[in-house]
This record gives sequence, C-alpha cells and structure tokens, in this order.
Amino acid sequence: MTIYTMQSFLVFGKKDEEDKEFLFLQQNLMMFIIHFIAFMVMYLQTEETELLFFYGAQFIYLAATLVFFRNLYPRASKLVVNHMCMLITVGFIMLTRLSYEQALKQFQIVAASTAVGLVVPVIIRKVRILTKWTWLYAAAGIGMLGIVAVAANETYGSKLGFSFGGISVQPSEFVKIIFVFAIAGMLGKAKRFRDIVIATVVAALHVLILVYSTDLGSALIFFITYLIMLYVATRNCLYLFAGLGAGSVAAVGAYHLFSHVRVRVQIWQDPFADYANQGYQVAQSLFSIAAGGWFGTGLMQGSPDNIPIVEQDFMFAAIAEELGGIFAICLILICMSCYIMFVNIAMRLSNRFYRLVALGLGTMYAVQVFLTIGGAMKFIPMTGVTLPLVSYGGSSMLSTVLMFSIIQGLYILREDEEEQIERDRERELESRRFFGA
Repeated sequence: MTIYTMQSFLVFGKKDEEDKEFLFLQQNLMMFIIHFIAFMVMYLQTEETELLFFYGAQFIYLAATLVFFRNLYPRASKLVVNHMCMLITVGFIMLTRLSYEQALKQFQIVAASTAVGLVVPVIIRKVRILTKWTWLYAAAGIGMLGIVAVAANETYGSKLGFSFGGISVQPSEFVKIIFVFAIAGMLGKAKRFRDIVIATVVAALHVLILVYSTDLGSALIFFITYLIMLYVATRNCLYLFAGLGAGSVAAVGAYHLFSHVRVRVQIWQDPFADYANQGYQVAQSLFSIAAGGWFGTGLMQGSPDNIPIVEQDFMFAAIAEELGGIFAICLILICMSCYIMFVNIAMRLSNRFYRLVALGLGTMYAVQVFLTIGGAMKFIPMTGVTLPLVSYGGSSMLSTVLMFSIIQGLYILREDEEEQIERDRERELESRRFFGA
C-alpha cells in the first residue's frame, strides 16, 4: 500500500509517457497483490470455498475495468482509473470481512455502476448541449429533494430515501452531481451581482430542503461545495467570508433547533460520558483505531463488528484497526491524490462551465472524505456520510462512480483541447515558414 501511494505522487513529477505507464502498471500489480493476500488470509481463516469464487469474480471485474477504460478511452487518466479500482478493492476486502452478504450485494452494485460509468465519458465529450440545461438541473435537483423531504422513509432521524422491493435509493447522492452542474451553469455565465444572488438562492433552496429533511451531512457538503465554486468563479473574498459567517450562524441555529445535532456535538465533546448509549459508536471507533496501531491487528483479528453501522459510517475505523495506521494514512493520501487530479483537470480546462464542474465534483468528493474520516477520528462531530467507493451503499457507490466517470470525460476534453492547441501552433509555424520562404 505504501509503494502504491508513493507512486501516486511520483507520477506527477514524470514527464516521459513511458515512465508514467510503467508506474501505472506497477500500481496495478500492487493492487492485485493486496487483493490476493487479503482474500487468501480470509480463506485460510474461514476455509469457506465461496470466498475463492468471490475473489475470482472480483479479480475479473477489476481486470476488465482497467482493460475497458484503457482501450475505450486511451486518453483517459490512468491514475484516476487506478485510484477508483484501488478504493473499490479496499471496500471489497473490508466488506467481505465484515459481511459476505453485504459484500455480494455491493459487488453487484459496483459492476452495474461501472457498466453505466463506461458510457459517461463519451457523453461528456460528445453531448455539448449539457452546458445549456442549467435550469433543468436546478429544477430536477430541488424537485427530487422536495419529494424526499415530503415522502421519504425516516432512517436514524433523517429522511434519506425510498425502499422498493428491498432496494434502497437515496436521491440526494445523485442530486450532488445535478447540483454541481446547475451551479456551474449559473456561475459560469454570471456577470452581474444579480446572477450571483440567483445562484445563491438556488443553492440555498437545496441546502434548506436537506436541513428540513434533517440530512445535515449532505447539507454541509452542498454548502461547502457551493462556497468553493462561488469563490473560484468570482475571486471575491467578500463572498467567501460572508458565506462562512452565514454557515457559522446556521450551525448555531441547527444546534438549537435539532436535538440530534446537540446529541452529536455532546458525543463529539465527550463520547465516554454516555458510553453505554449515545457515545458507544464513537467510543468503539476510537478503541478500534487505537487497537490497530501502525500495522494493524491483522485481517480477521480485530473487533470492528463492535462498532454499530461500521460498514457505512465507520469503515475507516475498521480499516485502521485491522490493516493499520500506515495503511489508513495511505488511504487518505490516495483520496488526496484523487482531489489533486480533479483540481488539476479543472485548472487546465478552458471552458468555464466544465472547469467549475470538475472543481465542484472534486470538492464534493473531498468534503465527504473529510467528514467521514474526521467523524470516525472524533476530529469533528459525526455527520453520517459514507466513505466514497469504500463504504457499503448502493446510491453512494453509483453516484461516486458516475462522478469519477464525468471527471474522465472532462480529462479527455482537456486532452482534446491541448491537441487542438498543438495543431493550431503547428499550422501557424508552417504558415510562417511558407510566407517567410
């Protein structure tokens, strides 16, 4: 894992394409070695032959994903594909260790999500009308969140989604993408203060509906994403500070209005004060992280099952306990590398709309990672969001794979733009030589 992580950052210093390709292939090798060793350990511990078949299915999926992305989209970012597969691999390992049934469901969702995701880059590249549907995105996002707020099932005090025949759907996960597209369309064309006000009202409606649904984790993700997109689009520090002030006031208001927010803050302050009840989850998470040390207790040797809802909200604690602190830090660095790639793509795109989309999706991803890991470590109060591509969750998995696929489409657009610039430069040089001769 350490070798893989080092290669994730070394590749940024490589100029030669063959050197980069060699690093990417080494990363694939490291990923398959981690995957093989983990499943062999679990098989030797349990002697369940179904684990061998499950390992084979996962191996085929991972190999096929790498091959399809590389061949269908030769210009796609191999680093982003590698990171997506690595994070999914870690999720497969930990979910299989925690619950074979849930891991099997997650595998089916991942395979279906990837099949859908393979189509997305070509849509982003070819369907340019996507930049013109700003108000359709806004209406769809607000409408979907409104339906959830009115009619959704309540889970752990929050209205999150619907269940159909044993399948749960959480619309806010997909609205994240729609929201970024809507705000990118508005801020991309903003020239007057009135345009900024309209975009802020649309963003505020999304956030307020989520607050009404008591889905405060998602509300915080939407709010921070909008604030970053607004600052980058306008370069106005006043908007940033005004947003931070408004967010601080809203946080204080949420503390006084919602009892479960007060409970989470009290747990964050001292989870051991009510260890037997409300503080049990966070306390067990801290025990797990401490028990793991630098090198972990070993796969199947810890007690992550003692953490309630470990496969969703506290997957990071389970990883830190059994795979170790070094492995967990590497996981954080891989997530950071993903964000660096997203921002790098955003900075090099000439189209303002696509630039803001890449930035918004990257910020959504980074904020969700921070909230999940920060909550598990008691760095911040727990928000109830999952670790993207690693934690159990169908809607979260599908939306994150779509997010990575959109980024790949934008990366290909960037490559197309750079190729066109190079062609124009060559034509200009040829014309100068011709007229000079």
